[in-house]
Amino acid sequence: MVSVIDHVQVSCPPGSEDAVRGFYGGVLGWQELPKPPLLAARGGCWFQVPGGGELHVGVEADFRPARKAHPAFVVDIDVVADALTAAGSPVRWADPAEIPGRRRFHTADAVGNRLEFLAAP
Repeated sequence: MVSVIDHVQVSCPPGSEDAVRGFYGGVLGWQELPKPPLLAARGGCWFQVPGGGELHVGVEADFRPARKAHPAFVVDIDVVADALTAAGSPVRWADPAEIPGRRRFHTADAVGNRLEFLAAP
């Protein structure tokens, strides 16, 4: 039986770790976690998601950004939207009728992966 999600992984192209760090660590303010040595040799980076869990970004040689599939994070919605907007990232608010009572938006990370951010219920 599952009790929590430990981590979610998205991909990035080779050599894009600095851009990914700038987005997740810089714009969102998530703490980067050290990768175990054998995994660190593969590239990529890991981040602590505030509130629990981790986001792993793995290098993929034939990278294509995830445009439909996406992780979703519960956040202080206005603070995160403002930070993303200030950094020049797109903030696309969802139709409130889709999930009544939940404010949410989508954006793309530094390499084009789709992300969803939701206000707490």
